[in-house]
Amino acid sequence: MSEHRNGPVRSAAARDSILDATARLLALQGYDNLTMEGIAKEAGVGKQTIYRWWRSRGALIADCMIEGRLATVEIDLPDTGDLGGDLNVWLEGIVSIVADPAGGALLRSLVAAAAEDGAVGDRLAAALGADQTLSLRLASAVRAGQLPEGAPVDQLGLAILGAIIVPVLARRPIDAVEIRRLVDHLIRPAG
Repeated sequence: MSEHRNGPVRSAAARDSILDATARLLALQGYDNLTMEGIAKEAGVGKQTIYRWWRSRGALIADCMIEGRLATVEIDLPDTGDLGGDLNVWLEGIVSIVADPAGGALLRSLVAAAAEDGAVGDRLAAALGADQTLSLRLASAVRAGQLPEGAPVDQLGLAILGAIIVPVLARRPIDAVEIRRLVDHLIRPAG
């Protein structure tokens, strides 16, 4: 359940209407043009009803994403014993999503929502878990001897995510070949 203000339980129908309206307007207008007033009008509720449930549009967007109303993104990172191959399979899925204009816009919206409200960022990270997924897979590679003992798996994962996120934020094309080169460099055994 989302982080709601204290108060009486509100109508499930109103909540669903607000979440559906948010998802629709976000897809049509983008994050920058999304307003609580516009959401209220689209949902057929008062703005105060929205604020009883969510303290910010970032929190509202987070609930939409977590509940699968914006996109259903489930790209598993396999563990076949071939770290490079596994990361390439995962990267293909991620890059195909963010290279699409709608996927890039969604990522920018989620980053903006997380930047607007730290609690929203924490909830999105916990729900989506891309950084945790990478860290766990990289830690498995350390145990299997594919990465050196003591490799900074959390930082390696964040470097990979940064190579995906930063170009999307800058509205530059994603270069999958360059991201793969970075990954290969990061996981190459020292020596």
